[in-house]
Amino acid sequence: MRIGVFDHLDRGAGALPDFYEDRLRLLELYDRAGLHAYHLAEHHGTPLGMAPSPGVFLAAAAQRTTRLRLAPTVYCLPLYPPLRLVEEICMLDQMSRGRLDLGVGRGISPIEVAFFGLDPAETPAMYREALDFVLKGLAAASAGRDFSFAGDWYRTAGMPMVLAPFQKPHPPLWYGLSRAESVAWPAANRVNIVSNKPPPMTREITDAYRAEWRKAGRPEAELPVMGVTFHLVIAGTEREALETARRGYRVWRDSFYMLWDRAGTRPIGVAFPDEFDDLMETGVAIAGTPAQARAKMAALAAESGVNYLVCRMAFGDLSYEEAARTVELLTREVLPALKEAA
Repeated sequence: MRIGVFDHLDRGAGALPDFYEDRLRLLELYDRAGLHAYHLAEHHGTPLGMAPSPGVFLAAAAQRTTRLRLAPTVYCLPLYPPLRLVEEICMLDQMSRGRLDLGVGRGISPIEVAFFGLDPAETPAMYREALDFVLKGLAAASAGRDFSFAGDWYRTAGMPMVLAPFQKPHPPLWYGLSRAESVAWPAANRVNIVSNKPPPMTREITDAYRAEWRKAGRPEAELPVMGVTFHLVIAGTEREALETARRGYRVWRDSFYMLWDRAGTRPIGVAFPDEFDDLMETGVAIAGTPAQARAKMAALAAESGVNYLVCRMAFGDLSYEEAARTVELLTREVLPALKEAA
C-alpha cells in the first residue's frame, strides 16, 4: 500500500507568494515522510487551481525534494501545443532526475476548455491525437531520432529531438477514471489510474481493471498503481480535526463550483455535498485522531480495492500549520501501522 498526495493548489488565505512558499514547504514534508507522489491538478480561470501551468510549480518542487515523485494529474492535452509539451516533459524529467510521472487527460471542464477558444465537442479527438503525438515524440527523443508527425490537428516534420526524458521511453503514465467501462485502454497500456469516486464505485473500477489485466495473462504482481483520492485532516482530538476540515472544505467546495455557479449548471458525474460531514458519509473524507485515521484509511483501501491512497491534506483555507500537523501525525502514528498491516 502506497500513500500519496493530491493537490488542486486551490486558493487559500494570505498573499499569493506566501501561499506558493507554504505549499513548497509542505512538499518538503511529504518528501521527508517518504510519501510516494505529489499529484497536481490543472485548472484555468478559477480559484480551484492556482497552478494553471503545472510544470512551472513542479520545476520548483523538483528543487525542494529528492525522493517524492512529481505528477501533473493531469496535463489537459488539448490546451497545449504538443511539441512544446514534449520538450517540457523532457526538461522536468531531467531536472527531477527521473521523478516525473505523466498524467494525461482532455480536461474535465468544458467551461475552461471554451476559454481557450476550443469546442468541447472536439477535444476528445484532439486529446487522442495529442496523446499519440506526445508518446511518439518522447519515443523519438529517447532514441535520439528526428521526429515527424502528421495528423488532423497536429503536425511537425524533421524536428531534431535534442532533449530526451530521463526515463525511457517516457515517464510512467497516469489516467483519471470515473467509470468501470473505461478501463480497457489503461489496462492494455499498463497505465496507473486514480479515482475520486466513493468506495463502491471505485471498487467497480478496480475490479474491472484487474479483470482486464488477468484477461491479458499478466501477473498480479505487475499490476499498475490504482488509487483513490480523499480529504484527510488529523489532529489530537476528533473535534479539532472536524472543525478544521469543515472550515477548509467549505472554501474548497466554493472554489470547485465557482465557474459552474457562474454558468448556472453543474458538472456531469461529479458531485460534492455541501458539508464535510456529508462527504465523510460517502467514504472519501476522513477527519479525526491518528487512531481513527488508521482505521478509516485501512477500510477505504479495502472497500475500494486500491493499492494506493491519495490524500488531500491542504485544501481551502487550511493554514500551513494545520496541514503540516496532519502530515506529522500521518508520518509518526498512521503510516507505520498501515505498512505493518499491509
